[in-house]
Amino acid sequence: MTLLPTQAPTAYATEVVTDEAAFAALGPAWTRLHRRCSTATPFQTHPWLHSWWLSYGRPGRLRLLLVRHGADLVAAAALTAVHRPLPALVPLGGAISDYGDVLVDDEHADAALTALTGLLANAARTALIDLREVRPGGAAQAIHDRWPGPRRRVEDSLCLELPAVPLADLVARLPSAKAQQRVRAKLRKLDALGVRRRSVDPDRVPEAVERLLELHRLQWQGRGVTGEHLRPRFRDHLVRAAQAMVCSGDAVVTEFLLDGEVVAVDLTLCSPLLTGGYLYGAHPCLRERKADVAVMLLDACAGQARGPGTLSLLRGDEPYKRHWRPEPVVSRRLLLARRRTAPLLASALAGVTARRAAKELLRRRR
Repeated sequence: MTLLPTQAPTAYATEVVTDEAAFAALGPAWTRLHRRCSTATPFQTHPWLHSWWLSYGRPGRLRLLLVRHGADLVAAAALTAVHRPLPALVPLGGAISDYGDVLVDDEHADAALTALTGLLANAARTALIDLREVRPGGAAQAIHDRWPGPRRRVEDSLCLELPAVPLADLVARLPSAKAQQRVRAKLRKLDALGVRRRSVDPDRVPEAVERLLELHRLQWQGRGVTGEHLRPRFRDHLVRAAQAMVCSGDAVVTEFLLDGEVVAVDLTLCSPLLTGGYLYGAHPCLRERKADVAVMLLDACAGQARGPGTLSLLRGDEPYKRHWRPEPVVSRRLLLARRRTAPLLASALAGVTARRAAKELLRRRR
């Protein structure tokens, strides 16, 4: 551990952890902080971030920015150094995480934010701070608002969100009686087929997640599966993270059975703020037998939601999600720099503009 001087409030100590063993040992303190941060999503849990690091981290690039009040961890930013396309500090979790953020203890919010902002400003002397996929209202937004140097906020991914209520209440939100009747008919069809579900105990999570990934590969066969989902590093990450998060109550793995055989597996991630179905695998036989897999999964996910939070459909604007009349919520990308690193910020913004122009050109050609 390396102690870095910052303008932290009296009685608040800051440090930057770069040691992987120290990251592992932070688990209990990190979990307590996560529980005390009302804006935290499941993607900021220690099991998710530490497992991600084990699969995707590069030696020597770990940067955990920590704020302590006495023995208590009261703020944390889990970052890694990247060198391309620009020197930057970016959140752990990468592209496989739907939300990114920092953690701040609600009871120490103002002082902890001041200390963490100072620590980030110290780090920004040599690199751009590039915080991706921050949900509106996230703790990182408060850092952006008080940032002393050049800063920009641009749109990132679109997520669709529903209220955290049982499926019956979601059905009642549909715009017409006919639409409601269709969903109820699909639920009756699932019952008639004899589809049953069960939650997986922690000791069985590894084999269930392996089955999930195999079913996921099967359901997307010939249809352009996300390549990362087939990689061993992703499998290892998901197995580790899911088992630890099921043990801590931050995830639920659900198996769906038909005629006594597992035909689908779903991984739902949970926090007081939001619940979201992260990944699933379903055997093609379900669709062949006219089972509506989307309704089946939403029913299970809604059953895990913790009111009065949010039931997030996570990233993506697929048509089947729109049927439920969700609220579109655009995450933010927060770019923070110092005067000497302002050119890095300008380069990042130029890259954003170029990618948007390329996407628009592709959309028009299609």
